[in-house]
Amino acid sequence: MTAPLLEARQVTKIFRSGIVQRHETVALDKFSLTIDPSQPTILSVVGESGSGKSTMARLLLGLETPTLGQVLYRGKDMTQLNRDERRQFRRDVQAVFQDPFGVFNSFYRVDHVLEVPIRKFDLARGRDATRRLMEESLALVGLRPQETLGRYPHQLSGGQRQRVMVARALLLKPTLIVADEPVSMIDASLRATVLDTLRRLNQDLGISLLYITHDLTTAYQISSDIIVLYSGRVAELGAVNPVVKSPRHPYTQLLVGSIPLPDPTRPWADEPEASETGEQAIPGQGCVFAPRCPHAFARCLEAEPPLYRTQPFQAATCYLYAGDPVLPWEQMDSVFTRQQATLAGPEKTERGKAEPGKEVTVAS
Repeated sequence: MTAPLLEARQVTKIFRSGIVQRHETVALDKFSLTIDPSQPTILSVVGESGSGKSTMARLLLGLETPTLGQVLYRGKDMTQLNRDERRQFRRDVQAVFQDPFGVFNSFYRVDHVLEVPIRKFDLARGRDATRRLMEESLALVGLRPQETLGRYPHQLSGGQRQRVMVARALLLKPTLIVADEPVSMIDASLRATVLDTLRRLNQDLGISLLYITHDLTTAYQISSDIIVLYSGRVAELGAVNPVVKSPRHPYTQLLVGSIPLPDPTRPWADEPEASETGEQAIPGQGCVFAPRCPHAFARCLEAEPPLYRTQPFQAATCYLYAGDPVLPWEQMDSVFTRQQATLAGPEKTERGKAEPGKEVTVAS
């Protein structure tokens, strides 16, 4: 059996600070995920600031080392990769980061960010072959090479700069692209263009995408499956349609309820108050959402809840579903659509995306 491209096994990342008084921050706790190259998909990871999304991305990219647990590349611990294996990892797994300007050196033309990987990985020989490869990559993301090459970063729009970075990733023909908030610093008018580019890469080239965002709306529109993080822990996961349309975890319900709708008669609901039991929660003990949860009861303060399979395509870490079967971390991926033959819900196609031409409105 072929090993998965990338696998996180019960990964925990703790940041420590202070000399006299040591302080620990758990950025990610017991996180598990498997990326199978034979099943290209778009998986979104959502959550508010500080939920652990970017830490998770850096761990999967090998930019951080887990405090506990393992990140495996093709079955081998990332910390044990030799030079050739790490080089191959850099080809298989590429990243697109949040700031479409900060990744450029303003003293170089945009050609530079494309020429460097071509040279480092010996992708083309000679100036003409290098130029052709850059033009092909730019065309794949919807940019006109004659209007892009030769320019400085400040001469391109935010959307153009971000698509140049996607083009750079495509040069290496990756199996997976980790996109960390790729449209959060782009004008709303350009977000659809970048998201459509990413979606077409998945559909046309079979590239898997790990889409990290705080924007539940764009996650719903682009992805097949979704993971909701809160304070470094998985709150809910599954196929995007049931998770967004019928959220089970109180935190996911709060996220969905905070989405503004184009209806002036509908008031913007405030966050519900925590229950009296939840207000008694002790930090580091029990459910991490208990201090904010309107449904918290005594059991929530005693121990961290396991992951319960609430539906065939949905699971949540909440004691409200204690009557449902517990889902072991080794089977977390079983609720994702890429592991299933059909989807729950009429508004999704086989891959869990919105049907072309069909308008989907996210509502609580």
